[in-house]
Amino acid sequence: MTFSTSISKAYKTDILVIGSGSAGSVAALAASKGKYKVTLVERYGFPGGTSTQMLDTFYGFFTPSEQAKKIIGGLPDIIVNELNKSGNIFLRPNTYGAGTGVNYNPEKLKQVWDSFFINAGIQTLYHTTLVAVEKINERSICVFFHKGVGFFTISAHRIIDASGDADYCHWAGLAYERAGESEPAQSMTTTFRMSNVSLERYEQAGGKKMLKEKMAEAYKTGKYPLARKEGSAHEMCQQNCISTVAVKVTDLDPLDLEEITMAEMEGRRQAFVFEDFFRGEIPGYENSKIIGLSNQIGVRETRRVFGEYRLTKEDCMQSKNFDDQVFLCGAPIEDHRKSLDGKAETFWQYVPNGGTYGVPYRTLVPKNSENTWVVGRCFSATHDAHASCRSMAQTMSMGQAAGFAAIQSLENDIDAKNIDTNKLKLVLVKNGAILEMPENEADTSRNGWANNFK
Repeated sequence: MTFSTSISKAYKTDILVIGSGSAGSVAALAASKGKYKVTLVERYGFPGGTSTQMLDTFYGFFTPSEQAKKIIGGLPDIIVNELNKSGNIFLRPNTYGAGTGVNYNPEKLKQVWDSFFINAGIQTLYHTTLVAVEKINERSICVFFHKGVGFFTISAHRIIDASGDADYCHWAGLAYERAGESEPAQSMTTTFRMSNVSLERYEQAGGKKMLKEKMAEAYKTGKYPLARKEGSAHEMCQQNCISTVAVKVTDLDPLDLEEITMAEMEGRRQAFVFEDFFRGEIPGYENSKIIGLSNQIGVRETRRVFGEYRLTKEDCMQSKNFDDQVFLCGAPIEDHRKSLDGKAETFWQYVPNGGTYGVPYRTLVPKNSENTWVVGRCFSATHDAHASCRSMAQTMSMGQAAGFAAIQSLENDIDAKNIDTNKLKLVLVKNGAILEMPENEADTSRNGWANNFK
């Protein structure tokens, strides 16, 4: 396809980050610590991706074990610290098996990301969609679309693909697998929020245990046509409001135009079935109603890039460490799958003994690429490993590693796969990253907001 006659603008940058989700936003912040121009593009009008579009809890900072340990640090801490300054976080206990969660106000998080981008001097372009890639010499020419200016280009020496769907890797012809090709893809979820909930009455009636029992009963009897028999509802920073992960949409391809449209409609339909269920069956919800749906349906996996190394289930379950590991993960495999009876449920498998595993730098470097990193849910992992290593604390850590790696790559004029990972690890540790499992709680790296964690 030729765009040359319709290009309205042409930008140049040193490091281009595509997608401002948790991974891309931290990647841009890390990259901005060098002497190079950093450009961050995002298809929506606000940053944060999943963290602001549909969720309100950071998972992965802590191991989900009885003696929980904080295993993520560095730039992710700085973001949570900023939220904490304005009273926009609280810690949720080990809910639903995923470990302690950091609940936050997603609307405030949008403004926090904005302020960090501005202060770091990052060129930020919202409402910008990648539509093509062309490689010329040492630069990648990316073609984007904005409804006001039409097609425009950004040429860059280094690319960090944080698009979630590996859009850059796809258009650049880098190898990946599509979720669902070798095993069922995880289901999609439209999250929703409800207001005017009496959390006191809800807890007095049995709380989470009661909700689980009533949802299973409604599913069994068919009184409410629920898509699943298990789900979650938790309090938010906003008083008397709750957020859910309950809707389940399966058997539709989020990369197919017609099927993702169907998925969006189905997700909204299910949300209001759940509203009827909550209002009719759950004490404390009698006078509550939905006040917001996620900006789009939540997609857990689409494309997974083949990197210089591919993280596997065995790596996770054997608590494997690597010489080039750039962050830790202790999260369980949380596979939102389709069960044998055709209904979506969740499969859990935990890292033994409350341990962690290391994630190697090589999972962030696509095969046969010289100037590219891939971070977020499209990084190089198998289906099972991906279902463990996709929490936002981990994706932020991917961005942190890729951003600092891009600086080293430019400073030394070397390919992404050839950087000195020992030097990278020193930079990460200097900036607060945790690369080895703390031996005990006292050894856990802390930063501000986590000081009150028990």
